Amino acid sequence: MATNASASINVNDPGLITLVNKLQDVFTTVGVQNPIDLPQIAVVGSQSSGKSSVLENIVGRDFLPRGTGIVTRRPLILQLINRAPLPKSQENGAAAEAVDGAADKESNVDEWGEFLHIPGQKFYDFNKIRDEIVRETESKTGRNAGISPAPINLRIYSPNVLTLTLVDLPGLTKVPVGDQPRDIERQIREMVLKQISKPNAIILAVTAANTDLANSDGLKLAREVDPEGQRTIGVLTKVDLMDEGTDVVDILAGRIIPLRLGYVPVVNRGQRDIENKKAISYALEHERAFFENHKAYRNKSSYCGTPYLARKLNLILMMHIKQTLPDIKARISASLQKYTAELNTLGDSILGNSANIVLNIITEFSNEYRTVLEGNNQELSSIELSGGARISFVFHELYANGVKAVDPFDQVKDIDIRTILYNSSGSSPALFVGTTAFELIVKQQIKRLEDPSLKCVSLVHDELVRILGQLLNKPLFRRYPSLKEKLYQTVINFFKKSMEPSNKLVKDLVAMEACYVNTGHPDFLNGHRAMAIVNERRHASRPTQVDPKTGKPLPPSAVPPRAASPSLSLDGNDTSGGFFGSFFASKNKKKMAAMEAPPPTLKASGTLSEKESEEVEVIKLLITSYFNIVRRTMIDMVPKAIMLTLVQFSKEEMQRELLEQMYRTQEFDDLLKESDYTVRRRKECQQMVESLGKANEIVSQVQ
Repeated sequence: MATNASASINVNDPGLITLVNKLQDVFTTVGVQNPIDLPQIAVVGSQSSGKSSVLENIVGRDFLPRGTGIVTRRPLILQLINRAPLPKSQENGAAAEAVDGAADKESNVDEWGEFLHIPGQKFYDFNKIRDEIVRETESKTGRNAGISPAPINLRIYSPNVLTLTLVDLPGLTKVPVGDQPRDIERQIREMVLKQISKPNAIILAVTAANTDLANSDGLKLAREVDPEGQRTIGVLTKVDLMDEGTDVVDILAGRIIPLRLGYVPVVNRGQRDIENKKAISYALEHERAFFENHKAYRNKSSYCGTPYLARKLNLILMMHIKQTLPDIKARISASLQKYTAELNTLGDSILGNSANIVLNIITEFSNEYRTVLEGNNQELSSIELSGGARISFVFHELYANGVKAVDPFDQVKDIDIRTILYNSSGSSPALFVGTTAFELIVKQQIKRLEDPSLKCVSLVHDELVRILGQLLNKPLFRRYPSLKEKLYQTVINFFKKSMEPSNKLVKDLVAMEACYVNTGHPDFLNGHRAMAIVNERRHASRPTQVDPKTGKPLPPSAVPPRAASPSLSLDGNDTSGGFFGSFFASKNKKKMAAMEAPPPTLKASGTLSEKESEEVEVIKLLITSYFNIVRRTMIDMVPKAIMLTLVQFSKEEMQRELLEQMYRTQEFDDLLKESDYTVRRRKECQQMVESLGKANEIVSQVQ
C-alpha cells in the first residue's frame, strides 16, 4: 500500500514504539484476540516486590490502586507517550478543559491519561485514573479477589516520560488470603506465563534486593520461559533497605544470576512515604542522592535509578521492535490473507434469490458427485484411494477374492458325494457316473455365491455414502445445516431405493446360474475327459509290476485289474470297504441269515471302495470345472450389474431426484437458514479482516 513519505516512520525513529501501540489499540478496539505477537515489556514480580512503585516512578505520578492482597487483577497495558509541553497560547484552552479534573496541586495541562474503553475522554486528575482502573477491574472480576485476563489499556501523555509500553501483570502470590479463590496461585501463574511465553515479550522481573535473589518469584518464572536470560531484564528494588555492609554489586556484575540485559537497582518510596503522600519528585531526588552518595554505587550511579531504567527500557524496546518488525509485517500479511479467504468461503450474509441458490447448490453437488466417481476431480490424492477408485477396489480385490475363496468341497465331503451318488441312482446301482448327482451338488455350491455377491452390493453402497459424507463436509454445507440434513436424507433414501433393483439383479444372476447347468460350455470338462484324468492319476500312483521270470516291468495291460466291487465271502470274514461294509462286518452268519429289517436311518458306514473313489473323483473334477466357470462369470457380471443399477443409475438420476425432493418454494427459507457458528464466525472474520487491514496500513508506513 502506498504511503506518503512524510508520514512514514524510519526504523531508527522512537515512533516505532508508538507504531506498536497503535497496533495494540487496533486489535483491542475491534474486540478480537490479537493474532500477532507484538513486542512488549511484561512486568512480573511478587506482591511485595515493589512493582507498582517502579511503574509510578517511571511515570512520575501516583495512579495505581493500592491496598492489601491482589491489587492488580487484570493486565494493565500502560502506554507512555512523550509529548512536548503545550505552547503558552494553548494553555488557557487546555486549562479550561482540565479544570474539573485538576483536583490536586500537581495536576497540569501537559499531562493526562486516556483509557481505550472510554475513547475521547481525558483524565487530568491521576486520582481519577486510579478510580477508573478499580471500576473497570471490578466490572470484569467483581468486588472479590478474582482475576481476569482481559487487559485494561491506559495511555499517558506527558513531557516527563519516555515513549514506552509496559504490561503490568498481577503480583505472584503463594497463599490465598481472605476471599481470594483457593487456586489463585495457579490462576495468576498461568496468566503471567501466557504473557511472558510469547517470543516477542521482554520480561521485566522485579525483585526486592533485601531478599535472596535465588528465591525471586519473578526471576524463577522468567527462567522457565527464558532459561538463558536472553530477553529478561532485572530490576532490584528496596536497595536502600539492605543490611549495613551489603550491596548488589555482585548481582549487577552478573556473578549471581546473569541476564543478557542486565540489572538496574532503584529506590522507591516507602509505605510511610506513600501514606504521607510524599511527591514522586521527592522520591526521585532521594533516589539520585542515595546512589551518588553510596560508596558501592557512586562510581556507577549513572547506571542506577529510575531515570536510567526508563531510558534503558525505551532503547531495549525500540531495538526489539526494529528486529521483529519484518516478521510482524509478514505475519500481519499472512493472517490478513487467511481470514480474507475464510470470509470469502463463509460468503455474504445477504442471500439474494433463494431459489437460485438452492438450484445452484443441487447442480454443483450433482456435478461433484459425478466427478468424484469418474476420477476427474481436481483434488486427486497421492496418498490414498478415493471415490470411484475405492469402488474398483471393492470389485476387483474384495469381491473377486471373496468369490475365489468359496471352496465347493469345504461343506461337501467325499462320503457325502458317495451318498448322493447312491441316492441319485435309485434302486438300480449305476453303471456310469450319473449327471443328477453332479447337478445337485454344483447347484448347491453356486447358490453359495449369493452371499458374497450381495455383500459386494452393500460395500459399494457404503462407498457411495462415504463419497456423500466427503462432499457434505465442505464449508458451504456447514453454513446451511438444514440444507445439509435435507440433502443427506434425500440422497440416503435415493441410495436405499437403488439398492433394491441392484440386489434383485444380483440374486437373479446367481439364480440363472443355478437354474441351468450348461454342460455344453466350451470350457467345461466333460465326463469322458474327467474319467480319463482319474484313470491316469490312479495308474500313475500304482506300483510298477515286475515279471518274476525276467525281472522286467510288465505293461499295464498285463496287470490283472482289481475287482470293481467287493464280493461277500462265504465264511463271513470279509471286511472290505463299501457303503455297507461296516454295517455287515459286525453281523454273524446267524444274524445275516435272519435278514432283519434295515434301521430307520441308514447312513454310510464303510470306507469308499475303489469304484466309489473313482466315481467321487470324477464328480469332484466335474464340479470343480463347472464351478470355476460360474465363478469367472460372477466375477465379471456382478460388478456390471452393480454399476448399471446402482453406480451409473445414481450418477444419471441424482440431480433429478434432488430437484424433485428439495426444490420446493415453501422450504427455501428453512433450507437456507445459516448456522449459529457461521453467523458468529463470519462476524469474527470480518472483525479480524478489519483490524488486520488497519494494522497492515500502520506497518506499511515503516520504511
